[in-house]
Amino acid sequence: MTAQLVASELANLIQESKRKNNDLRQAAEKSLEELKSLRVTSESQISEELSQRSNFVNPFIIACGTKNVKFTGIAIVCLQRLIASRALPRFKLSQVLEALQQATSAGLDVQLKILQALPSLLSNYAAEVKGELLVTALNICFILQSSKNAIVNNASAATLQQLVVSVFDKVVAEDSAGGEVEHVGEAPTQDGPVPVQAAAMDAYRVFNDICLLTENQRPEYLRFSGMPQTFGLELIESVLTNHAAIFTTHPEQADILRTRVMPFIISALRGKPNFATSVRLVRILFTLLRRHLSVLPSESGDALDILTQLLDQDTALWKRSLCMEVFRGIFADHTLLRRIFMLYDAKEGEKNILKNLTATFVRVSTEKPTVIGLGLQSTLPVANPYANAVASTDQAMLEASGVTGIISASASSDGHNTGISTHWSTMRSPCIDQLDKTDPPSIPESYVYSLTLACITSLSEGLAKFILPLTVPSEGRRKKSAKPEGGRDSPALTADERPSTPGEGSRLRERSTSFKRNPLPVNPLTLETHPLYPEIKVCAAFIDECWPAILATCSTFLYSALDSEYYHGLVRAFQKFAHVAGLLQLTTPRDAFLTTLGKAAVPPNVFTACLNSSSYRRDTPASATSETGAGLFSNARGLLTADSASAQVADKQRQHSMDITPATLNTRNLLCLRALLNLGIALGPTLSSTWRILLETLQQADFVLFTSGKAAGRTPLAAKGPDQQAEQEASVLLSNFNTEIRAVETAASRLFESTVDFPNPAFVEIVEAVCALLVKHVETPSSENTGQAQPSPPPGPLRTPTFTHKRVLSITTSPGAGANQEDQFALAKLGDLASINMERLLSYAPETSGWTPLINELINTLSSSTNTSPVRARAAETLVRILLEAAGSVATQQEDIRGPIQIRILEAFHNSLSSLQNEGREVSLSNHATDMDIHRIVLEGLKGLLENCGESLVQGWDTIFAIIDTIFVKEDLPQEASSSTTPRLMTRSVKLIRPSFASLQLICSDFLPSLPNLCFLNLVDTLYKFCTQDDDLNVALTTVTFFWAISDFLSNKTKAMSLTQDMVNDSGDEALLKLASDPSHQDSGGALWMLLLLRLTSVATDQRLELRNSAVQTLLRIISAYGDSLSPEAWLICIRSVILRLLASIEDELRAVHNSPAKANDKEGWTDTANVVIRGVSGLFASYLQVLLGHEDFATTWEQLLGHFARMLDVQILDINASVYSAVREILKSCAEHVKPRLGKPSLDLTWDLWSRGIPVPEDGKDDKSSDNQKCLLVWVEALLELYGLIKDDFGVERIRRMLTLLRDAMQHATPGAYASDTEYVTPLQGRILQVFCTVQTDVPGVPSAMITQIAEFVSLAFAPENPDKPASEKRTYVAMSKESMSILQSLVIKHAAEIDIYETGAFATALAALAKPIILKYKFRIVTKSSQPWREATKTVLAVLEATLPHIRAIDKARSTVQEIWQIIVSIANGIISADCSIAPTGTDIMDDQKFDISSFHKLRQLIIPALGAEVILDKTRKAYAEGLFRTSIIHAPAPAEALIIYGPEEDHEHDNANGTNGTSNGNGNGDHPAVDLDLLYKQRRGRTIDPPSTQRSAMAEVCLDELFALVAIHEEDSPAQPSPSSTATATATPPPPSSSPNPEPKQSQHESTHPLHVQLSLTAAPYLILRCALSIRSYVADQPLRGRMPQPLSQRKELYRILRGLIDLRSEPDAIPDTPNVDSETKKHLLRLYPLLVSMVKVAGTSGDDKVLKMVGEALDVVGGELGCK
Repeated sequence: MTAQLVASELANLIQESKRKNNDLRQAAEKSLEELKSLRVTSESQISEELSQRSNFVNPFIIACGTKNVKFTGIAIVCLQRLIASRALPRFKLSQVLEALQQATSAGLDVQLKILQALPSLLSNYAAEVKGELLVTALNICFILQSSKNAIVNNASAATLQQLVVSVFDKVVAEDSAGGEVEHVGEAPTQDGPVPVQAAAMDAYRVFNDICLLTENQRPEYLRFSGMPQTFGLELIESVLTNHAAIFTTHPEQADILRTRVMPFIISALRGKPNFATSVRLVRILFTLLRRHLSVLPSESGDALDILTQLLDQDTALWKRSLCMEVFRGIFADHTLLRRIFMLYDAKEGEKNILKNLTATFVRVSTEKPTVIGLGLQSTLPVANPYANAVASTDQAMLEASGVTGIISASASSDGHNTGISTHWSTMRSPCIDQLDKTDPPSIPESYVYSLTLACITSLSEGLAKFILPLTVPSEGRRKKSAKPEGGRDSPALTADERPSTPGEGSRLRERSTSFKRNPLPVNPLTLETHPLYPEIKVCAAFIDECWPAILATCSTFLYSALDSEYYHGLVRAFQKFAHVAGLLQLTTPRDAFLTTLGKAAVPPNVFTACLNSSSYRRDTPASATSETGAGLFSNARGLLTADSASAQVADKQRQHSMDITPATLNTRNLLCLRALLNLGIALGPTLSSTWRILLETLQQADFVLFTSGKAAGRTPLAAKGPDQQAEQEASVLLSNFNTEIRAVETAASRLFESTVDFPNPAFVEIVEAVCALLVKHVETPSSENTGQAQPSPPPGPLRTPTFTHKRVLSITTSPGAGANQEDQFALAKLGDLASINMERLLSYAPETSGWTPLINELINTLSSSTNTSPVRARAAETLVRILLEAAGSVATQQEDIRGPIQIRILEAFHNSLSSLQNEGREVSLSNHATDMDIHRIVLEGLKGLLENCGESLVQGWDTIFAIIDTIFVKEDLPQEASSSTTPRLMTRSVKLIRPSFASLQLICSDFLPSLPNLCFLNLVDTLYKFCTQDDDLNVALTTVTFFWAISDFLSNKTKAMSLTQDMVNDSGDEALLKLASDPSHQDSGGALWMLLLLRLTSVATDQRLELRNSAVQTLLRIISAYGDSLSPEAWLICIRSVILRLLASIEDELRAVHNSPAKANDKEGWTDTANVVIRGVSGLFASYLQVLLGHEDFATTWEQLLGHFARMLDVQILDINASVYSAVREILKSCAEHVKPRLGKPSLDLTWDLWSRGIPVPEDGKDDKSSDNQKCLLVWVEALLELYGLIKDDFGVERIRRMLTLLRDAMQHATPGAYASDTEYVTPLQGRILQVFCTVQTDVPGVPSAMITQIAEFVSLAFAPENPDKPASEKRTYVAMSKESMSILQSLVIKHAAEIDIYETGAFATALAALAKPIILKYKFRIVTKSSQPWREATKTVLAVLEATLPHIRAIDKARSTVQEIWQIIVSIANGIISADCSIAPTGTDIMDDQKFDISSFHKLRQLIIPALGAEVILDKTRKAYAEGLFRTSIIHAPAPAEALIIYGPEEDHEHDNANGTNGTSNGNGNGDHPAVDLDLLYKQRRGRTIDPPSTQRSAMAEVCLDELFALVAIHEEDSPAQPSPSSTATATATPPPPSSSPNPEPKQSQHESTHPLHVQLSLTAAPYLILRCALSIRSYVADQPLRGRMPQPLSQRKELYRILRGLIDLRSEPDAIPDTPNVDSETKKHLLRLYPLLVSMVKVAGTSGDDKVLKMVGEALDVVGGELGCK
C-alpha cells in the first residue's frame, strides 16, 4: 500500500510541477524511478529499501519549501506515510523536521497531517529524535498550538502533551535498558549537579522549560514563548500522572518539583487564581501529595496547611469545594493518610496537619446549622420549594400535571435546601475534574458537608481494612478470610443489608467457634514483631489524637438532616471507627463512641417520655404482659414476638402518621441500635464493664417499644415545606420499620450467641451485667425479713434520666408495665445466655461457669412475693427452659458424668418449689395464684425433661417422685375427729393435677425399666394418691390404667408370681409392705404385685362410678392376664383376698343403696359396677376353671361364689340378675368344653338350686314396658341349657316339670322387646326356650306327655280369644313361636305316637285342640305374616300327626271318652279346612290359592278318617257335624229366605248371602237336626224371585263338598271302588285306600270286611243332607225359572243344576241309608223317589220355558224312577 500510494503521489507531483518547478519535477521523477526499480513486494522490505536511499525524500522536502499549497499537501501525505512505515533515511530527519516546520503555515489539512505525523516520528525514531531534533519537533507543536483555529489548537495541544509524555517514556526505556550508557551532561539538584543520560537530559530540559513557560518565564531550550498557563499546568499534571516514578529515581526531576512546581503552586494558591487555574493547581498538588510526599515533605506540609486554611476561612465556595475534594481523595487513600500522620502529626516539632484538619471538620460541620438541618434528632432533608430551576423531576411532573396548592405563600428569594441529600448535595462532576470550564460551576451549598461525610466514611473504612485483619488469631485467619461475614473480624452488616429470608437469618447465627478455643481478638498493638507494627502504632496514635474531633463531627451529622444513603454511611463509619478503637483497646474513645451511638439509638427525650408515661399506666393488668411474653425483646432467640409484627402492622393501619406520638423509635434509631449490637458482637470479650452501655441501651429500646405499643415512629422532616421526595422517603422508612426490626433481631441474637466464644471470666462478666439489670428493679428479700418492703420515695416531678438510666424502683409502688417489661427483658436475656452457653455451664464447676449465680438469681426471682406475677412467671419459665436444655445436652454423656449433672438439674427443680411449700409462707390471694402458676410451670418442665431425656436418667428418680408429690397435702381434721379417722388426701390446686400427672404418665408408659427397685413402692403409692384425689376424675381414670402397666412390667420381670398365705394374713398390709421393700427377697415381686392388687381393690369401691368400674376392669384384667403364671394356691389366694372381698364390698353397697331411700340415686351406678364385677368374675372363672378345679378346696370356693350370687339375686335388680346368670352360663360353658375335671354333683346341684329358685324377674311386678326383662330371661334360659348339658343324666321328671313351669312363666312374663315383633321371627328368648324343648331327652317315662302338653300350650298362645282384636305392635303375638312350636310338636308326637301315655293323659287331644284353633279361625285371625300363614302350618302339622297317630288311636281299648274327644276335634279340623269366611279375608289374600290348598288338604284328611269316622265308638253327633259341615259348605248360591228357614232353623243366624261369599259354615258342633224336616214343605212351591244371587268365592270347595256327600251316600262295593261322582273336577271314592304311612297296615280282605258297616253308618248320616241339598237347587229352579220366561238360567246355577241332576241319576245309594218309600220297592234309587214330586214340577217348568237340556236330564231321571216303579 505504501509503495502504491507514494508512486501515485509522485506521479501527481510530477504532473503538477512540469511548468512550475523544474527542480521539483526532476527530483520527483528520480524518486519515482527508484521506487519502480525496487524488486521487493512486502511492506517491510520496501520500507527497508527506501530508508537506504538518501535522495528518495528530496522531492518532498523541496515541495514543502516551495510554500505551494498543492505541492505541500502532496508532500505531507507522502512524508506521513513514510514516517509511519519507517521508510525515512535516518540522516534526513533533520531536513524532514525543517520541511514540516516550513509547512506549518499551510492550510488546515496540512497542519492536521503534520500533527498526526509527529507522534509517529518520535515513536519510530526515538533514538534519533533528541536534542535539537526533539526541540524542533516540540517547536512545531508550539507553533501550531498558537493557531487561532480551535481544531488545530486543540489537536496541537494534545499532540504536544503526547510528545512530552513520549519524552518521559524514553527515560523509562533508558533506565530499564541498564548497562553503561554514556552521560551527555549534568543537571542541577539540591545536592549538586548529577550526570544524566541523553533521554534524561531531554526530559529535564523539556520539563524545566514547561515549568518556566507556565510561570511566564523564558524557556532555556525551547524556542517558543507565550504558552497559556492552564496548558502548562495540564502538561505538568500529565507528566506527573504518567511518570511519577521518574521523579523519585531522578533527583534532577525532583529538584524541579522542589524548586519550581511546589513554590509556584503554593504561591498561586495564596493568591487569587481563577477557577480554571485553581482546578489545575489543585490537581497537580493532589498528585504530588499522593505520589511524591516523601520527595517533598516540607513543601507538602505547607501545601496541606494552606488547603486547611482555605477550607477554614470564609472564602469562595468553589475553593472550599476544591480543598474538600482533595481531602476526600487523601482520606480515601488510608496509606497516604498514615504517611501524612507519620510525617507531621507523629513527629515532634512538625505541624499537626490531620489534627487541625479534623478540628476544621468540626468547625465546618457546625458553621451553618440551617443548611444541614441540625436539630435534636436525625431528620430527612427537604428541598427548596422555591427553586424551580433545580426542582426534581418528580416535582416538575407534578406541577406539569396541574397539581396545585403545593406552595400557598408567595415566593421569596431566601429559600434554600435543608439537609444533605444525594439529590442536591453532590455534583455530577467534581470541581477538580471540570477542566473544560473557566468559570466556577453552580455548587450546592451543602456540597462541602457531603464531602466532609465522605472523608469521615473513608477514614473509618481505611482504619477498618487495615486493623481488622490483624486482629484475627493466626490459627483462624485462613478460615476467617474464606468467610469474611462470619467471624469477629467483620461483625458489622452494611447499612442497607437485610436478612431477606429466615434461612439467611439463621445462617448469620451459625457459630464456627466455641469458648473452648478461646478466640479472643488480638490487640494489634501487641504485635511488636509484625512488619506493620509502626503503622499500627500510627493508627492508634491517630485515633487517640483525633477521636474527639471525629466524634464531634459525627455527632453533629447524626442529628442533622441526612437522606438514607448518607445516614447509613455515617452510621457505618461511626461503627467501624468504634470497632477499631475497641480492637486497639482504646477504652476512652470506644466508650465515647458507644455512648453516643446508644443515645442515637434511644434518644434521651424519647426514653424520658416513655418512662414518665408508664407511671400513668400502672393500672394495666399484669396478665397483658405475661400473655405476650413481655415485649419486643423478650424472645428466647430474637427480638420480635410472634405476634408483634402483625400487631404493629395493624396499629400502623389504624393510626395516621400525624397521630403517632413522639415517644417512639423510628427506623434510624433502630439502625443505630443495630450498629451498637454489631459492635457488641465484635468487641464482646473485651468490653468488660462497658457491657452496661450495650445492655442498658437494649433494655431501654425494649422498654420504649413496649410502652409505645410497638408503633413505628415516622422520621421527621428537617423543615416545613411541600417536598414530595422527602415525604416519600419518610414513608419508605416507615414501611421498612418491620424489616429493620428483623435486622435488629438478627443482630441481638448474634450478640448473645457470640458469648459462646468468650472465656469463662468474660462470660461471668456479662452474666453479672445482665443480672445487674434485674437487680436494679427487684429487691431480693433478706432471709430474716422477707415480707418487709422498703418505703417508697416521695412522688416527684417527671424524671429526666441520665444515660446510665440507673432507676431504682421501690418495691412498694404498684408494679407497672414499665417495671414488668424491664425485668422481662433481663430474664429473657439470662435465658438466652444460659441456652447459648449450655456446654460451658455443664463442663465447668458451677461457680466457675456461672451456673450457680444464674440459677440462684432465677430461683430468688420466681419465689419472691414482692415481684410482679408476670416477672415471677417469666423467671420460672426461663429456669425451666434452662434446665431442660441442660438435661438434653448431658443426655449423651457417660453415666459417671451424666449422673451428678442430672442430680444438679433435678435439685434445681425441687429447690424452685421448696420456698412455695413452706407452711408458714404468708401470701395474698393474688400471690397464691402466682405460686400455683409457677408450680405448674415447674411441673410442666419436669414433664418436658422426662419426655426428652427420661431414658438417659441414671440418678434422681426419688427426687422426681418428690416433685410429683408436691401437689398433695393432707386435709386438716377437726379437733373432734376420732383418732381412727384417716385424713383425706387433697391437692394444692386443680390446675396442678394434670401437669404433675403428665410426668407420672410418662414414667409409667416409658421409663419403668429405668426405675430402681426401691422406687416402685413410691410409684404405687403415688398412683394410689392420684386415684383417690377427688378433683379430676379423668386423671383418676387414667391412673387406674397404669396399674396394668406396672403389673405387666412386674410380671415380665418376675417369671412366676410366688404368693403364699402368710402374705395375706389378717394383720393388714404390713407383711406385704415389708416384703416389697426388700428387693433382694425372692418374693419381693409377688408381694409388690399383690400390694398393687389390694390398692386397686380399694379404688374399686370408690363412690365415683366411672372410677370404680375402671378399677374393677383393670383389676380383673391384671389377674386374667397373668393367670397362666399363677399356681392353684396363688389363684385361691387371689380369689379369696381380692375377688370375694370385692364381691362382698359390692353386696354391702347394693344393700345399702336398696334399703336407703337417700341413696336411691346411686342405685343405677352401683348396679353397673356390680355388673362389671360379675362379668369379670365369670370371665376369670371361665378362663381358668381347669386350674381352679385342680385345687382340692375349690368346692368350698364355688359354694361361696354361688352364695354371693344368691345374695345379689335377693336384691332383685333385673340387670344384676342377668349378669349373675350370664356368669353362671359362661362358667358352665367353660366346664362343658373340658372333659375333666368337671364340677362335682354337689356343685351342680347347688347350681340347679340357684337356677330353679324362680324366674329372675322382680316380684314387685315391675316387669312392664319400663323394664325389658328379655335379656335377663334369655341368659337365664341359656344358663339352663349349659346346666342341662352337665346334669341331663340326673334330670328326672320332677325337674322337667319344674323346668317347664318356669319356662312357661318366663314366656308369659317376658316383656315385648322395643322395636321388635315376634310375628315373623321368634324372639331370642322364645328361640332359646324352644331350643330347650328340642334339647331335653324324652326317653324318660312321663316326659313326652308333659312336653307335648306344654308345646301345645305354646301353639295356642297366639290364638287366645283376646289376641285377634289387638294390634301386634301393642303386645306379644307369639305367632312365630306358635309356628315353630308346631314343628316341634309334630316331631314329638310322631316320635312318641305309639306310646299310650300321650293319649291317656290327654296330651294328644290337647295338641290337636291347639292345632285346630288356627285352622278354624283361618281368616278370622287378623295377624298376617309374610311367610306361610299359621293356619296353613297347622293344617300341615295336623295331617302329619294324624297320619302317624290314627292307627294307634283305633287300637285304644280304654278311655273311650278320650277317643271320642279326639274324633270331635278331628271333625272340627275337617270342617275348619273346608270352610272359610272370605268376607273378612285380609287384603291381598289369594283366596283361590288358599282354596286349592284346602281342597288338597281335605282330600288327604278324608283318606285318613273315612271310613274310620263311622266307627261305633264315635258319637253320632260327631258324624252329623261332619255331614252338616259338608252340606253347608256345598251350598254354592245363597238360599231364599224361606229355604234358609228350612235349612238353618228359626234360631240360627240367617244372614248368609252370596254377596258376602259365605258358605254357611258349621262350627263343627252341629247336632244334625236341621235336615230332619218334612219334605212336604219342600214340595210346596215358593214364590219365585228375579234376583240372581252370586256364587260363593270358594265354589270349587263347595263342589268338592257336594261330591263328598254323594260319595258318602253311595253304596260301598266290597270288591270294586265306589261309583265315581258326576263332577268333572272331583270324584268321590267309596272306599279310599288305607293310609300308606300306617304303622300297622291290616290285610286288604279283613279291611274290607271291617269297613262296610262303617260306610253304612256314614251313609245313614249323610243321606238326609244330600236329599236336602239336591231338593234346594231343584225347588229354586221350579220357583224362579217361570219368571224368566224363555231366558236361560244363570250359568253358575245352571252348572250346579246339571251337576246335581247328573249325580242323582248316576248315584247308587246305600239301601240302608234312606228309608223305604211306601208301596215302592227300591234298593239304590231311593233318593230319586224322595225327590219325585220336585222332578215332576221341574218337567213342567222346563217344558214351558223350552229348556230342552234340563228337560232331557229330568226325563232321564223320571225314567229311572219309572224303572224303580216297575214301568220299564
